[in-house]
Amino acid sequence: MPFEQLPPEEIKRRLDAGEKLILIDVREQNEWDYCRIEGAVLKPMSLTLEWQDEIDQDGGPYVIICHHGVRSRRICQHLESLGVKKLINMAGGIDAWSKTVDSGVPLY
Repeated sequence: MPFEQLPPEEIKRRLDAGEKLILIDVREQNEWDYCRIEGAVLKPMSLTLEWQDEIDQDGGPYVIICHHGVRSRRICQHLESLGVKKLINMAGGIDAWSKTVDSGVPLY
């Protein structure tokens, strides 16, 4: 099954409903240091080859997050090619999260 593309509002709704989503932020360290979504873990796209084997193919669901949703979509495609089954690309990224879910997350 191809990975899902969901807006931040749906991710937030699922989290609030108690769904056990694993939030993976693929932005770089300097972006993470500036702002992040609480509960997410940093796994920079530039280091994908170092962390990709840590992702359980049958685990998840994994919500992949970046700035606007482009890098995260590429990571979803990559992880899917490795056999990871439950992937969600957060459409619009942390930018959309800040605009629609939590204005306390700074824009950049």
